[in-house]
Amino acid sequence: MLTEAESRPLFELAEEGKMVALTIDDGPHPRHTPDVLALLEKHGIRATFFLIGENAAARPDLVREIAARGHRIGNHTWSHPDLRHLPDDAQVREELTRTSDLLAGITGKSPVWFRAPGGDWAPRTLRTSRELGMRPMGWTVDPEDWAEPGTDVILGRLTKEMRPGAIVLTHDGGGDRSQTVAALTRFLPSLIDSGYRFTTPRA
Repeated sequence: MLTEAESRPLFELAEEGKMVALTIDDGPHPRHTPDVLALLEKHGIRATFFLIGENAAARPDLVREIAARGHRIGNHTWSHPDLRHLPDDAQVREELTRTSDLLAGITGKSPVWFRAPGGDWAPRTLRTSRELGMRPMGWTVDPEDWAEPGTDVILGRLTKEMRPGAIVLTHDGGGDRSQTVAALTRFLPSLIDSGYRFTTPRA
């Protein structure tokens, strides 16, 4: 059973120095996930991918590739619902367990991190993830790239909000993420040049 502290969403890293965590939501996507993986490989970065169960079921090859490249895989529910509006706790549990079971079947490991769609940390969401032994992870920096505001806007928001200890939210699924890929292509090397290092939070 998780401790009370472990049951609360993680919004910031505890590591000292210029350490950040890159997280990538809503995949895997047949076009954008390979682009993101290639970019991360180029810069030697390991990230946390929060996968939607439906997408993972459709692209198990990409799930295996994410894991094989050393990235952490997290649970982002089966169908990306607003968990607050599901009729009962049983459906919340189903969204999480179905996804965890699938990811474990593909990779051989059950996810230890969970991210609620939209950052919905309602009491029953936290209670269910705790009962399932998964730690909730939020974020510090959100460029709202999901809205496709333009590459320069995404880049500007990332740059403005970045600080040591940040957990950065970006997306490789859920729409056309070419703007996100383009922004990360410019942002990641500049971050490295500024002395930042990347980590994947440990449970």
